[in-house]
Amino acid sequence: MKQKFDVTGMTCSACSAHVEKAVSKVDGVRAVTVNLLSNNMAVEYDEAAVDAQKIIHAVEDAGYGASVHSAKPVQQAQKPVDHVQEEISNMKFRLIVSFLFMVPLMYVSMGHMMGLPLPHWLHGNANAVAFAFTQFLLALPILYVNRKYYKVGFKTLFKGSPNMDSLIAIGSTAAMAYGIIAIYMIGYGLGHGDSEMVSRYSMDLYFESAAMILALITLGKYLETRSKGKTSEAITKLMDLAPKTALVERDGVELEIPVEEVAVGDLVIVKPGQSIPVDGEIAEGSSAVDESALTGESIPVEKHPGDRVIAATINKSGWFKFRATKVGGDTTLAQIIALVEDAANSKAPIAKLADKVSGIFVPVVIGIAVLAAAVWLIAGYSAEFALSTGIAVLVISCPCALGLATPVAIMVGTGKGAENGILIKSAEALETAHTINTVVLDKTGTITEGKPRVTDLVTAPGVEEDTLLAAAASIEKPSEHPLAEAIVEEASARGLSLHGVTGFSAVAGQGIEARIDGKRFLAGNLKMMQENSVQTNGFEQQGEALSEQGKTPLYFAAEGRMLGLVAVADTVKPTSRAAIDAFKSMGVDVVMLTGDNRRTAEAIRRQLGIDRVIAEVLPQDKEREVSAIQQTGRKVAMVGDGINDAPALTRADVGIAIGAGTDVAIESADVVLMKSDLLDAVTAIELSRAVIRNIKQNLFWAFFYNTIGIPLAAGVFFPLFGLKLNPMFGAAAMSLSSVCVVSNALRLKLFQPRHRAVADTPAPVPAVSEQTGETKLESKGENRMEKKMMIEGMSCGHCSARVEKALNALEGVSAKVDLEAKCAAISTEGKVSDEQLKAAVADAGYEVVSLS
Repeated sequence: MKQKFDVTGMTCSACSAHVEKAVSKVDGVRAVTVNLLSNNMAVEYDEAAVDAQKIIHAVEDAGYGASVHSAKPVQQAQKPVDHVQEEISNMKFRLIVSFLFMVPLMYVSMGHMMGLPLPHWLHGNANAVAFAFTQFLLALPILYVNRKYYKVGFKTLFKGSPNMDSLIAIGSTAAMAYGIIAIYMIGYGLGHGDSEMVSRYSMDLYFESAAMILALITLGKYLETRSKGKTSEAITKLMDLAPKTALVERDGVELEIPVEEVAVGDLVIVKPGQSIPVDGEIAEGSSAVDESALTGESIPVEKHPGDRVIAATINKSGWFKFRATKVGGDTTLAQIIALVEDAANSKAPIAKLADKVSGIFVPVVIGIAVLAAAVWLIAGYSAEFALSTGIAVLVISCPCALGLATPVAIMVGTGKGAENGILIKSAEALETAHTINTVVLDKTGTITEGKPRVTDLVTAPGVEEDTLLAAAASIEKPSEHPLAEAIVEEASARGLSLHGVTGFSAVAGQGIEARIDGKRFLAGNLKMMQENSVQTNGFEQQGEALSEQGKTPLYFAAEGRMLGLVAVADTVKPTSRAAIDAFKSMGVDVVMLTGDNRRTAEAIRRQLGIDRVIAEVLPQDKEREVSAIQQTGRKVAMVGDGINDAPALTRADVGIAIGAGTDVAIESADVVLMKSDLLDAVTAIELSRAVIRNIKQNLFWAFFYNTIGIPLAAGVFFPLFGLKLNPMFGAAAMSLSSVCVVSNALRLKLFQPRHRAVADTPAPVPAVSEQTGETKLESKGENRMEKKMMIEGMSCGHCSARVEKALNALEGVSAKVDLEAKCAAISTEGKVSDEQLKAAVADAGYEVVSLS
């Protein structure tokens, strides 16, 4: 089983490395991952061989504390920021006390060097004991408030697993011990009249060094902890979305109860402006729901009875009741939070190098410090010089910078992904994504909408398009075929009235026939027309041209005379072309994998400029095709949405599931796109590259800092250049190194996708042509007029959605409304007048200020 534990007492990467090492040695433990940032660990173990108590005991033996993590519902869960704020408050107190005593200590110890006045009882050799003892007393409170370094540092040192606190504890203790010895030597000198000894030891007390080391380290830790608190903001924001109470109806009575008490099957009431407490299905009422916090989709989604609603989304306008289907930890929000937390807590392969170094770092540094001090003593330098060198080595070395380089960037990166509607399940997936050089795309539901729609209308001479469409929809309505549904939906969108149909019958392999007002109508393929001796008059050439474009032409005739063609196709999503172009610009090859026939697949390939198409692939063979590409040495990402994509998603180096797909596909994937937008797959790879680039920068800085800092502190450059590091400056440098690494990782919060969803990309619309003996196919975007409409009265996303819907309902009109700018960008074929455009907005309840 896999269990999560909270770990206490860890302060640097050496700590996490020792905990990981201690637990991994326990018999029955298969895998362990320790996260320094969130102070927890995930352990996979065999229940038959070991239990949680043995694992906790192993952590305690290593010098740390552990307990089984208690999972709470989202609404009750303690936010990560609460622990951080508690730690920040504690550090702030320590910092204030430290500097409160640090200032007078520095004044007493160094003020006279800068010509500042000192009390007469601290002047001269005669008052040397008072001078030294005053510094000792001023240093004691600083040592006391920062005693945590000694408790943890010496505890782990004696347990054989020294950490960063051990370095600080040894260094500051050595400085304090030397200072105390110096007081005795001053007393001895005064007693024996040795003024030279008194003067020498008065100038080398090191109390200020010990105190300054602790104060500066605490300052660095304070800044670092504040920065680390910002890394978990994404999770905190998600938790804040969850409402604390819910209004439920039980036995006809409305009750407001804590949200954790809502049960599956409860009838929940949601009023305008309220957050939806749990997942469910609308039973009564309708509204527009703002799902932007979870999906990133800015426009509210219209919801009606039978539609699904998600916890933490916001009801913008109407009142409705819904039946709870998922509560507590099963809600979509809870699962998103769990995914983001798991990803943040997981360990990327790139972190293994830092972990290996961290595990041996502190013992090596202690060895270098002792060796450096010994070498300088043997070389004939003073004990003060040797001691100063040893302390400087101890306090400048920074295992924290190494330990923080990866987890901070991973946490910020996964949080940033969640903000953009991209759920990354593990750090390994985030790292692997940056190596992807081939992306395999499923066609249906990924590149295309996954739902057929009418794309073209071709009418016979003298036949109006509405006449053709109304007849076609009337005939097709009794049919259960998906293509028939597309025609009926198009007629409904145009507000056409359908005719009563009698004598409906299906002709196998050809189509259907029916009667309207006693007249015989035929609907089907070309073979049906030929079998019934209908003169197609060149329509077969147009049907062939439509087929070449991957569309399905349906022929319609009445009383032996052609009415026209209706072409139906699973249309390409508006952002698919932009996504494929973006992949290419990033150097990623694009392969389309589909079970469709080769002609349709080839049409899509030409339309979108896809590099390669593998068509007519059986569901069970998709995984084999992905494996074949991998065997050529390519790193493959698979993007899909269906159950038949699950094996391929698992096989790929990175599996990316379209969020609107099946639960099985989402479970099999490494990355889930909440918005079902292919451009988000591009963003996922961009984000991965940004995170790995950031981690490499952090690791470079951490290694570079320690590679330069430790030799400088050890005095390697002293014989040649006279460079020697004061321990106080070493402590300051150590503190800043961690702050620099965390600050650099926080730059990822500024990440913005280079390729955004093109929300106003024109979608295909029916093209209508008179039969003139030559093929004339039109598509949206050709011969169109662009207009800008300024609108008053819109105050929320629901308003803009209503205006957009009203305009798009007009024939040949594509509109995108900008709520902030109070305007609508309108693209029209010129079939609708300005008055009709204005009337549509006015009928929706808003005022048109101008139209240009």
